[in-house]
Amino acid sequence: MKYISTRGDQIERGFSDILLEGLAPDGGLYLPKTYPKVEAATLTRWRGLAYADLAFEILSLYIDDIPADDLRAITRRVYTAEVFGTEQITPLTWLGEGIALEGLSNGPTLAFKDMAMQLLGALFEYELGRRGETLNILGATSGDTGSAAEYAMRGKKGVRVFMLSPEGRMSPFQQAQMFSLQDANIHNIAVKGVFDDAQDIVKAVSNDLAFKREHRIGTVNSINWARLLAQVVYYFAGYFQATKSNDQKVSFTVPSGNFGNVCAGHVARQMGLPIARLVVATNENDVLDEFFRTGNYRPRGTADTHETSSPSMDISKASNFERFVFDLLGRDGARVKQLFTAPNFELSAGEHADIAGFGFSSGRSTHADRVATIRRCHAEHGIVIDPHTADGLKVALEKHEPGTTMLVLETALPAKFAATIHEALGIEPPRPAGLEGIENLPKRVKVMPADVEQVKAYIHAHVGHAA
Repeated sequence: MKYISTRGDQIERGFSDILLEGLAPDGGLYLPKTYPKVEAATLTRWRGLAYADLAFEILSLYIDDIPADDLRAITRRVYTAEVFGTEQITPLTWLGEGIALEGLSNGPTLAFKDMAMQLLGALFEYELGRRGETLNILGATSGDTGSAAEYAMRGKKGVRVFMLSPEGRMSPFQQAQMFSLQDANIHNIAVKGVFDDAQDIVKAVSNDLAFKREHRIGTVNSINWARLLAQVVYYFAGYFQATKSNDQKVSFTVPSGNFGNVCAGHVARQMGLPIARLVVATNENDVLDEFFRTGNYRPRGTADTHETSSPSMDISKASNFERFVFDLLGRDGARVKQLFTAPNFELSAGEHADIAGFGFSSGRSTHADRVATIRRCHAEHGIVIDPHTADGLKVALEKHEPGTTMLVLETALPAKFAATIHEALGIEPPRPAGLEGIENLPKRVKVMPADVEQVKAYIHAHVGHAA
């Protein structure tokens, strides 16, 4: 399996190379040259597999430069009940007829990012050990990616993490999960701005090829194909739990900010998983909802990116969106480069109409909506959900058609967003053992302006000071 850039660079790379690289040299994102197709017989064979073995089967379709026995050992070491709290790994919780939550937040940092990040940490350690190399990971987080990456990489041989986050824009719990880590190979940088500012810095550093090579810079954001690939697995796992045969179709509603989570569903659908619809649920930062409704992609600036009660979705520039547009436009790299190097763009009427063929639709949720949905879910089912999952459930209830199955991807546990849960229900959400008082732990974080050169200088000064 070889990989190409969304922006037309015809250099083909292997999986292990793009695992450590992140963005392509031309600024695009890597995708496989073709999506492997999964036939009905294969779906039948996969239906009874444990999650770790399902992950191996799917990953092995895309990874041909890691020996099969090694890859299988990695997935079995990562996807365990000890790490994810249940043998099913991603259990379904039914909310009445035909609609269910797929639980993705039982990992170490209580967010769906653990599903991919735990695997990514293991793959990094394996590949760096095989090569005898080191890697300095640069990432940006709006809340959950940072802690998931840091918990997955802490103590890993040959890996250092430099994680950017928007100062004051995450929940106190999310901040504490990251900033309380004292591991020498973990560096937190809080930039004065919003997530998009942090993400722009990551892209700018990644596009400085000389700096990137000299300092061995890689990424853990979902611009890294390996992370997105790991997320493809739970679409298959959810489908198998929700159906009894392969002639049934299932829809998924996905709370979305950076488009990585739902882009994994797009990949699963392209592979042949019987997905009826992929519903993108946004919060007040509704750039993606506007695009799917109108064909107009209009990212907002820092001043117009709203600070909301579902902060991990406070994103205006959705990085992974470029992968979908590449497929939508017939894999025309030159056209994709033209569109994504412009401040905004609008599809032609015909191109906008083509979206329907990929199964996408969208909806929007506000603070009042998510509070009401949290209350409704608790009153009707006795279940407390977090604000991002509430955004998804609100839109799913609007889009759900009788007689069909709709799975809502749960994105985090409510303990991470206590203020909104208290507003909605008047209670403090339960916390897993060991996380009481995490906000009071000592913190390690560097605050700086959203400035590319200052971040580069910080990385340069610290690459020799970690384990």
